[in-house]
Amino acid sequence: MATDIVMPQLGESIAEGTLVKWLIQPGGAVEKDQPLLEVETEKVALDVPSPAAGFLAEVMVQEGATVPVGTLLARLDTKPAQPTDGIVSRVGGVGIRAKQASPQGEPHYSPAVRQLAREHGVDLAVITGTGEGGRVTKKDLLDHVSARQAPPPEPPRTGEAPTTSPEPHETQDEIVPFTSMRKTIADRMIVSRRTSAHVTTFFEADFGGIDTFRSGRTLTYLPFVISAVTRAMQDLPLLNSSWQDRGLAIKKYIHIGIAVALEEGLLVPVIRHAGQKGLTQLAHEVADLAERARSKRLTPNEVLDGTFTITNHGGFGSLFSTPIIHQPQAAILGVGSVQKRAVVIADAIAIRPMCYLSLSFDHRIIDGATADRFMAKVKQHLQQSDWEKLL
Repeated sequence: MATDIVMPQLGESIAEGTLVKWLIQPGGAVEKDQPLLEVETEKVALDVPSPAAGFLAEVMVQEGATVPVGTLLARLDTKPAQPTDGIVSRVGGVGIRAKQASPQGEPHYSPAVRQLAREHGVDLAVITGTGEGGRVTKKDLLDHVSARQAPPPEPPRTGEAPTTSPEPHETQDEIVPFTSMRKTIADRMIVSRRTSAHVTTFFEADFGGIDTFRSGRTLTYLPFVISAVTRAMQDLPLLNSSWQDRGLAIKKYIHIGIAVALEEGLLVPVIRHAGQKGLTQLAHEVADLAERARSKRLTPNEVLDGTFTITNHGGFGSLFSTPIIHQPQAAILGVGSVQKRAVVIADAIAIRPMCYLSLSFDHRIIDGATADRFMAKVKQHLQQSDWEKLL
């Protein structure tokens, strides 16, 4: 019995997806719910589990292809794929087929050489092979391609010494193809810079009280920042709005996006109704969303509907940043590294754990005075809150 594998619906607004990688090779066995393939959309990258146990009998869509939702990608079968005719022996369960001889007078090329020739548009008949029996090897083909691509050397001009040819590393760059995620990030950053009137303001906060409260607890700084931001928004809801043609849309809910760095880019999973949650629940959700973002197990809905974003660039030691607004939001908060510095307190020098906070905001929506009042409240909540009550 065969099971069809189709491009899944990865969110209401997603119409297509890119098949990044088959995690099981054709003919390989897979268990139910075992990751079968990796899919990437403009919003999220995730591993798609197998809907049933079986064998990957037939693959219709190759890696790198972008296809509409519902496209048939492959078929699973409950039995291993049967070998074609021509088996002469079996060794360790593997079918051994007799090699078919090439027609009289037609040279034999290996599949790898044929594939490479197709990729480079080379007629194999024009290449003199150096392999056994005059066969064309991959080296023969690559040498032919290199000779075809290299421009002929220019003769030196009269009275001039010949120039030295550049080394290969000086003329050949490694080209890393763009992933769908990287293309999406690039497009969105350009659109955001063109859309919003970006301005950034900086504040410095003393995390001494937070450090004292964290002693003996497994809490990062991020839940404290989220809590401070959501409480500041209650007094200044303009920070929780977006620009629309008919006016400003001030959200009645606070959904905080948390930027998570991946090797191939950035994802922003969303903590919904963050203002209604205590520190412990915020810490749990932050850790869970970050872990599932890195292991590509987020659902598309978990990266939608954010109303304000926090990026913790300080995790890598950065002190300042001017983050780009995540459209269509009004602002984004950057959190720098918490470092002990000498500061003046009551006319005395003290060593305190200090952190720079940066707020990039859309000046179409928010004036500088409003942004600074918001940051002053965030700073006040970070420095003066009774965290025991907010745990």
